[in-house]
Amino acid sequence: MVIEYVGQVIRQVRREQRYEEEGIGSSYLFRVDQDTIIDATKCGNLARFINHSCNPNCYAKIITVESQKKIVIYSRQPISINEEITYDYKFPIEETKIPCLCEADGCRGSLN
Repeated sequence: MVIEYVGQVIRQVRREQRYEEEGIGSSYLFRVDQDTIIDATKCGNLARFINHSCNPNCYAKIITVESQKKIVIYSRQPISINEEITYDYKFPIEETKIPCLCEADGCRGSLN
């Protein structure tokens, strides 16, 4: 385990509507299930700054602890000092593509 992704647990529809009204992007929303997200936009920890890579050294996993769903980042391999921690965001496929800037071997070219 590297770190837990923490933030406010809230229904996705409610949060996206509010941020759209306020003109805030949804960069730190992490889907837990079909209805629920963890929003680290205004309150979170260092996990919200982990970047995407198409060839990551970590992966995200949803686990249940005392009936609460948590998002935990685990390493795939030993991580060296000063090596950037990355995971695959696995955004849903959409027609409008978000360019990927990871520059990793095998980069897909987009986040979605």
